[in-house]
Amino acid sequence: MVGFKHTVCALLLTMITGMAIAQNNTNSPYTRYGLGDLSNQTFGNSKAMGGIAIGLRDGAQINPSNPASYTAIDSLTFLFEGGVSLQNMNISNGGIKLNAKNASFDYLAMQYRLAPWAAMTVGLLPFSNVGYSVSDSKTTTDSQTGNELTYARSFSGDGGMHQLFGGLGFKIIKNLSVGVNVSYYWGDINRSRSIFYSSDSYNSYRRDIDLSVSDFKVDFGAQYTYNLDKKNSFTLGVIYTPKHKLNSDLSSTIIMGGNTGSSSTSSYVTSLDAKLEMPNVFGIGATYKFDKRLTVGLDYSLQQWDQTKQSINTTDENVRQDFEETFAYCNRSKIAVGAEYIPNLLGRSYLSHVKYRAGAYYSTPYYKINGAKASREFGITAGVGLPMPRSRSIISLSGQFVHVKGLETNMVSENIFRVSIGITLNEKWFFKRRVE
Repeated sequence: MVGFKHTVCALLLTMITGMAIAQNNTNSPYTRYGLGDLSNQTFGNSKAMGGIAIGLRDGAQINPSNPASYTAIDSLTFLFEGGVSLQNMNISNGGIKLNAKNASFDYLAMQYRLAPWAAMTVGLLPFSNVGYSVSDSKTTTDSQTGNELTYARSFSGDGGMHQLFGGLGFKIIKNLSVGVNVSYYWGDINRSRSIFYSSDSYNSYRRDIDLSVSDFKVDFGAQYTYNLDKKNSFTLGVIYTPKHKLNSDLSSTIIMGGNTGSSSTSSYVTSLDAKLEMPNVFGIGATYKFDKRLTVGLDYSLQQWDQTKQSINTTDENVRQDFEETFAYCNRSKIAVGAEYIPNLLGRSYLSHVKYRAGAYYSTPYYKINGAKASREFGITAGVGLPMPRSRSIISLSGQFVHVKGLETNMVSENIFRVSIGITLNEKWFFKRRVE
């Protein structure tokens, strides 16, 4: 009963905290494109191991990236996990430098076994995040008078998408498991673009594009473990998410004239006929485990965004241009390596039971800017899994350094330092007490 109360309290606390800060977690100008920054949906142990997850099997922590891993949990265990992150971002472009600090809700999930051959997980994750505000000034020539006109441009956006999922894992034979996640994801993304002429406010305008999403998706996974001997084993994992149309509503609001709200302004709201698609996702990963103390893994994933269709039916060329600029996609790939080491499972000291983790990854973006890939992303990670005294529960701490490098001279570069904190409550719920 005490364990149950602790779990419920942690669930409520993490949910309240996560909902309170979920929309305040990025200031990247790159979130102006596509659906924003696609969230890293890995949990505490995986975050510190470079993000490897496809071939990872750990009965003491949840791994939603491959639902086949759910069957690693034993029959007496109930798992509950929650996590948050804090980050510091430095943005640079030429001689301009900006700094931003953010917090984010990372994950919330619970897992338990349904039968000796089946296990279930339910959870809440962020799917994507949008948050940016940039401005500049330009000079053009008036086609009628020939005079130079100076105007200011500003671009801003916020919002994001959330994902609620439920998953099942099934053990087909002794070393082969398969699994499936069914997710409902929803959210709103709001983007604004303003043009203001200092000498001609009548032709100034602001265009707001609002995207609302509400849809389902299905993810499949499989894992096979080959035992070399009692101490050495390999696990191979694969994942697949099929391409599908995105159920979404897109609308445009144009405000013409001077200051918003003045008598000289006029407003036009239009519901846009737009079609968006989500990509095929493929992934493969392998892990090697020695003596239940050392785990080493490698992951590769590919999101086929360039094979999706993003289209809009409108006679407004400005809206069409904005849409085609925002939703221009290319394939996104990621490769990650990671490791975890436990000094001594039978040791008496506390440090001998700490899980030491490290990793690195490299990825490319899924959006284009001016017809080309915009950046490259490199990350290194490290962390520890700290056992709670007199408990099977774990506190996962990790640090991540991420460098996003703009590929063109006019594209920004970002340096991000992120600290993540996760709690895994591991309770024995399903054993029968014996009274003599």
